[in-house]
Amino acid sequence: MLYKRLGNSGVKVSNVCLGTMTFGSSERPGNCNEESSHAILNRYVELGGNFIDTANIYSNNSESERFIGSWLTKIGEKRHELVIATKARLGNGREGPINGACLSRKHLVSEVEQSLKRLQTDYIDLYQWHCWDKTTPLEESLRTMDDLIRAGKIRYFGVSNFCGSQLQKLADLSKQMGLSPCISLQQQYSLLNRELELDLAEVCMNEGIGVLPWSPLKGGWLTGKYERSQTAPPEGTRVHYSTVKNMGHLQSHPNWDMYSKDDQVWDLLDLLKTTASHHDKSVSQVALRWCLQKPSITSVIMGCKTIAQLEDNMAAGSDWELTSEEMAALDAASQPVIPYPYSMINRCNNRFDTFLK
Repeated sequence: MLYKRLGNSGVKVSNVCLGTMTFGSSERPGNCNEESSHAILNRYVELGGNFIDTANIYSNNSESERFIGSWLTKIGEKRHELVIATKARLGNGREGPINGACLSRKHLVSEVEQSLKRLQTDYIDLYQWHCWDKTTPLEESLRTMDDLIRAGKIRYFGVSNFCGSQLQKLADLSKQMGLSPCISLQQQYSLLNRELELDLAEVCMNEGIGVLPWSPLKGGWLTGKYERSQTAPPEGTRVHYSTVKNMGHLQSHPNWDMYSKDDQVWDLLDLLKTTASHHDKSVSQVALRWCLQKPSITSVIMGCKTIAQLEDNMAAGSDWELTSEEMAALDAASQPVIPYPYSMINRCNNRFDTFLK
């Protein structure tokens, strides 16, 4: 297992982070009970992982946080070797529908206290805003995070699901106010979702913000379990679940219709399988490795339902690499349509770069 500094902070995290949305009861297939969640956590740490991500809304009754909390009580002082990350902003919490689901001081302070109780710890290493909030003054949210850090409730703060202008505004205002900086961005990123590259990756590299991709396997599409010849996803898979539930409008729950008729996706999957065979790796490992070799990425967040899935995914973070030629081929095979003005900006700057050479 390899470790990297998280953004411009001094804290080091494993380059594979354990996502725990599967911990606890839910309608989604394959969720883990408390015993199996603890087994996954134990094995993750045995394999060298030290970075665990959850949220106040994961599973019914916040069971993901609760399961992690009951496990932390079992491992005692080893808790301090770990980087525990959770989130607030989504879900009404105790504040109800009027003052819940926002980034106000009232909501953030209340949610921190509730997460601390569920996690059974006296501090949270990384506290993250789950999404941008256009209703709360940014100054209020930033000041609250700084106060929580000074009070010892949290060590660092990060954000998730932002656009480039929002993240730049946050970074600039933090510096102007002399407040604790944002050190991480948790954003969807994979071979099937590369919008991060439009502007967020550049902001993160310029501002010293570490990127933590969520859904790096795109809901199972990049695991190699689906074939061009199939007419429907197998039952029990996340893609089957999202198809039955008509959730294709959600990027977090890609259904069968989102990609099953897209030849570019099937060609990409064929290339992933060929590349995996060259390295004697799984398709999942190659897809995760592609993320890890991107310059802005600190750690990929992977979820799992079984120990076998965990072990397979963790191997992506070991000491091996895709060649520059393989990275370029995967880049080309997954190239999305670049919208204006990014397409024009890229063309102009690529032409300028040729003159510089």
